[in-house]
Amino acid sequence: MPDTEKISFNISVVDLGQVDLLVDQGFYSSRTDFLIAAVRRQIESHALTVRQAVEQKVMTVGMTILSRKDLENRVAANKPLDIRVVGVLKIEDDVTPELVRAAIKSVAVFGKIRARPEVLGALLIKQRRD
Repeated sequence: MPDTEKISFNISVVDLGQVDLLVDQGFYSSRTDFLIAAVRRQIESHALTVRQAVEQKVMTVGMTILSRKDLENRVAANKPLDIRVVGVLKIEDDVTPELVRAAIKSVAVFGKIRARPEVLGALLIKQRRD
């Protein structure tokens, strides 16, 4: 299974009972199986909206990995990044907070950011959602 995140939410006992009935009847192997299928159906039903948002805002869908060399090149070219990711933004361990501040203009991540704590702190200062 790919990288996942755990979520929790409240659901009415009536709705949960219906989910349990569907599991009992063999439509789904578990509550989790049902919920994953339901989430995927909702995402599919809004696929056009997601695609348009990605196209309009020049977003990356999936994983973006930023290395020290990538960011140093941006600083050298005086072209700071506007980062928009739907998925995961990973900043390699050799990147410093100072380099992040110099190389990144803004960041919007709809998903997860993986970076050392001090780099994450520098990055969150740049975070914005348009």
